[in-house]
Amino acid sequence: MSELKLTKEQSLEVKRQFEIYSQGVQEIIPTEELEAKIAMSIVENRPLKIKLGLDPSAPDVHLGHTVVLNKMRQFQENGHIIQLIIGDFTGKIGDPTGKSIARKQLTDEEVKHNAKTYFEQFAKVIDMGKVELHYNSKWLSNLNFEDVIQLAGKITVARLLERDDFEERMAFNKPISLHEFFYPLMQGYDSVVLENDIELGGTDQHFNILMGRHFQEKFGKEKQVAMLMPLLEGLDGVEKMSKSKKNYIGIDESPQEMYGKAMSIPDELMMKYFELVTDFTPNQILTMKAELQDGILHPRDAKMLLAKTIVRMYHGNDAAENAETQFVSVFQKGAMPEDIPVVIWEGNQEVSIIDLLVELKLLNSKSEARRMINNRGVKLDGNKVEDSTLSVTVKDGLIVQVGKRKFIKLKFLM
Repeated sequence: MSELKLTKEQSLEVKRQFEIYSQGVQEIIPTEELEAKIAMSIVENRPLKIKLGLDPSAPDVHLGHTVVLNKMRQFQENGHIIQLIIGDFTGKIGDPTGKSIARKQLTDEEVKHNAKTYFEQFAKVIDMGKVELHYNSKWLSNLNFEDVIQLAGKITVARLLERDDFEERMAFNKPISLHEFFYPLMQGYDSVVLENDIELGGTDQHFNILMGRHFQEKFGKEKQVAMLMPLLEGLDGVEKMSKSKKNYIGIDESPQEMYGKAMSIPDELMMKYFELVTDFTPNQILTMKAELQDGILHPRDAKMLLAKTIVRMYHGNDAAENAETQFVSVFQKGAMPEDIPVVIWEGNQEVSIIDLLVELKLLNSKSEARRMINNRGVKLDGNKVEDSTLSVTVKDGLIVQVGKRKFIKLKFLM
């Protein structure tokens, strides 16, 4: 950085970009190299190459996945090149990160199907038309056995065993298959081939991303900077956002569902969500933090702004306005939503409330339905159900409500 002679305007631009890219990042390895790369990019008028590697194992994208995507969008908006790596070769092994057993190996058909779904959803965050798309089978499948031996010779077993998941599995005498050791080697080799400047990933990818720096150095390349994003807690405020934990906001969900879920984000996580999953600038976030601290901005209003922003980013301004209007009407004024989904009821006209809730898939089990009724969270036509043994007479137009966000209108076929 000190060797470069920057004009005042260039120095300000380096500072501006650095502030944007470092917002919300948990760790930059090393920080000074990121600043130097930005400066060199500006002086040479050369875009940086930003790598994100994906093994398409679960095609449903939620807000937790967009933490890294939003960071990519920031680089893309400043003219840098996004290199999206689909691990069609590494996906056949499966990333062992955080796993106590070996991952299921994906077939070519599964990889292609999942990748297509990824692209459709990613397009809601980044401009896929300007993305460099790579499949790592293009170079990894061409390595012969001698190449693999030479690659393996550039890393020690002791270094590989530093991985927390491998170390834990060994401590508990759980098996580690030899092929799993090759996953970080192959991910690191991707960086050698693409000669990328920066690699993005979650903090759980710390080891894999540092392999890119390691192998670039071993192959005489300029080393990439590792940018590690924090893992986003879900709606429970505790566990990492995950579909299996049912604490997620999916980017394909309806505006109303997305808005309602966002309003259940714990207050203490609001600013983290603003930093990681919205398009707010660092200055806007600093202003908001100060206004919350000084009591100028009420936490409820900040959360409504967060919910509206999330809906706007994935469904547009009109949908965001409508979602907010409906939320205020339904949840603050007690009105019924206007667009309640209609379900044809083909069962018995007389049915127990427990069976009705389960058959409509409003709740997953009879025990869960019973608990919801006991907690006064079930209504029929706006009236609370207080008896879990209630027998319901199904009529045309009956509205069943569970919690604050789930509504169904029944159409009874005579």
